[in-house]
Amino acid sequence: MNHEFSGQELAGRSLLKDADLTKEEFLDVLTLARLLRHQKKSHEEAQHLSGLNIALIFEKSSTRTRSAFEVGAHDQGAHVTYLGPNESHIGHKESVKDTGRVLGRFFDGIEFRGSAQADVDQLAAYAGVPVWNGLTDQWHPTQLLADVLTITDHSTKPLEEIVLCYVGDARNNTANSTLVVGAMLGMDVRIAAPASLQPSGEVRAIASDLAGKSGARVTITDDLSAAVETADFLYTDVWLSMGEPAAQWGERIKLLLPYQVNAALMAATHNPKVQFLHCLPALHDTETEIGQQLHATYGVDALEVTNDVFESPASIVFDQAENRLHTIKAIMVATLASP
Repeated sequence: MNHEFSGQELAGRSLLKDADLTKEEFLDVLTLARLLRHQKKSHEEAQHLSGLNIALIFEKSSTRTRSAFEVGAHDQGAHVTYLGPNESHIGHKESVKDTGRVLGRFFDGIEFRGSAQADVDQLAAYAGVPVWNGLTDQWHPTQLLADVLTITDHSTKPLEEIVLCYVGDARNNTANSTLVVGAMLGMDVRIAAPASLQPSGEVRAIASDLAGKSGARVTITDDLSAAVETADFLYTDVWLSMGEPAAQWGERIKLLLPYQVNAALMAATHNPKVQFLHCLPALHDTETEIGQQLHATYGVDALEVTNDVFESPASIVFDQAENRLHTIKAIMVATLASP
């Protein structure tokens, strides 16, 4: 996939949801990410953010998002301040609005990872500096930048010819963003989930509008066999998101076990080159506390993906994880500097 960086103006912009970017802007960020990735690997990286200060607000814990923002900022010469759960007054003793007005005077950019989309929206409205959504309950825009970079790394097809199928719990932020970005980019994007776990009407409407402009094919169905047919990429996520009560595991497993990504489902695509995506962490074995608890309670060795698929050559999840760094770095550079 070839797309030249156009230098389109993103300076001073926030990224609060996927649809904040146009298709051209989205592809511009990926082009910049490829350049920064190449420069990092060849030890030729120029620092565009020297002397800048970035705040990282994490109401929800993180491995990839925090690491990507911290390493990306340091690579680019910026300084970071991490504000974890209970390490600031935001939303407790001080309103989001007031926090934004304070931090915007200290920092050049702010990342927010939490529950409410309204919080990151309000933070951006009052901070006066770029704000980036590291995850909310509704959207996960930095994840999809990494996902599409990974897809283009591993496919020679134009985006408009790629079949991307997300299976499992499709009410969550990753599924919402996958549907909207696939529609934006003109892909054949499919969601396979039980009716009760499909995207909301609001998310469907956004995807439908974008598909009308891009020519994307959008499918939302509980017919798993039809959804995965000819898929180039199968994508899934955990079946219970952060903040949802553990008591729901039993019901969720009963609903979603038929949607597990396993060898049979990979074969059902009838595409010998199908590849597997997951935003991580994944419950693919019993080597975690949660995995052991679920095995003891429900007798399952794996949840949304089986270990044989996760560890197979078709799995590109660690390339996907690495690309979080390069795409998040690109967003910071594009919005804070002129590369």
